[in-house]
Amino acid sequence: MKTNKKKTAYVCQSCGANFPRWLGRCSSCGEWSSLVEERVETTAPTTKVAADVRAPRLDEVQAESARRYPTGIGELDRALGGGPVAGGVILLGGDPGIGKSTLLMQALGALCRTGHEALYVTGEESAAQVALRAKRIGGEGIEKVRILATNALEEAEAAIEALGVTVAVVDSIQTLRAAELTSPMGSVGQLREATSRLIEIAKRRHIALFLIGHVTKEGAIAGPKVLEHLVDTVLSFEGDRAHAFRMVRATKNRFGPAQEVGVFEMIREGLREVPDPSALFLAERPSHASGSLVSPTAEGTRPLLVEVQALVSPAAYGSARRVASGLDGNRLAILLAVLERKAGLLLADHDVFASIAGGVRVDERSIDLALSIAIASSFRNVPAPPELAVFGEVGLAGEVRAVPRPGPRVAEAKKLGFKRVVLPMLSAEQLSAEERRGVELVPVRSIGEAIDASLTR
Repeated sequence: MKTNKKKTAYVCQSCGANFPRWLGRCSSCGEWSSLVEERVETTAPTTKVAADVRAPRLDEVQAESARRYPTGIGELDRALGGGPVAGGVILLGGDPGIGKSTLLMQALGALCRTGHEALYVTGEESAAQVALRAKRIGGEGIEKVRILATNALEEAEAAIEALGVTVAVVDSIQTLRAAELTSPMGSVGQLREATSRLIEIAKRRHIALFLIGHVTKEGAIAGPKVLEHLVDTVLSFEGDRAHAFRMVRATKNRFGPAQEVGVFEMIREGLREVPDPSALFLAERPSHASGSLVSPTAEGTRPLLVEVQALVSPAAYGSARRVASGLDGNRLAILLAVLERKAGLLLADHDVFASIAGGVRVDERSIDLALSIAIASSFRNVPAPPELAVFGEVGLAGEVRAVPRPGPRVAEAKKLGFKRVVLPMLSAEQLSAEERRGVELVPVRSIGEAIDASLTR
């Protein structure tokens, strides 16, 4: 016999931590005013369950490769490692209006074109609104996508089970509500319940399931971190709504490499793939302008060339400003200190503005060297040669450190016509004879060497 107990708990809406009483600040994650009262029902078994448990050895387990459903959208398939997996659950997060619903509607249309049955569950829009967006996107197969507008978790479950779909989208997971829970829609309890029940259906029926998630003002997926642990893949939709470019990044992927990215351009009809993003990012680069450098970055296994820009000007009022767009502001502050101490640039009374052109965000340390040289270039008003590409990490002692995968970075620079590459000494030593061919390599050990080698008067 089982006994049911009901109790009240205060649950943090940011991290999911439970507390017996209300607190102004969550002691687990530090968020203020994030605790919400929820009724929790626990079931305690009165008898122990005995089972004959068998744990086979790994060589006795029949492992099969994951069955994928390629969407035909090459950049999305790249980020997913080849396409969504049957029985895989994918969580897609991103800012409002960035294109999450548009991308997945395009993917469902492409899958229907190849014979799949697809369902789009929306709790934020009416069926008519979704139909209007699908009409704007257009494309063969999109008219075959089934649509269900509901906030009831039970209705979504019944539709997925009854229609026999192979792929489904829930937009968004925060808008589904389980009837048996008294907590409000979007609460931690509702999120856990909806996610776990939908995952169970997807695994049992081998359905590729996409869950769209809201994000916080910091850009993290709203709700407890347990959501990201439950799903198989976490995709982050990045980009500035003021720019046309969007990047889909896999921050977690159980069925493929993490940190892979797909690049898209937002147009009137939806999202268009960008198969050669490096060329597009550099298309409007000014020639012979001080403060502009090109740096090869590595997004997953894909090399990308980005333009790093810096502007240094005397501070007009009060303390100097340091502004970063598309890169880590703390990293900019560190590099400015290194340039003052190790390269002799007197920047304390100068405003410094740094940016990655095109609305792209880069968190990789390999742009340290390019950013440092761009700052020196703007400070001295001396442009770097237009055929120069630069990459490398800068340490606090002013040393230039190696970064992973130098070969693909150099190859991408050569492909777009760059003749010289300034890079760390150790990275240059790792290149093969074939990778060295067709480009002038300039290995450097320190930030001072790199600035002298890059800037010509």
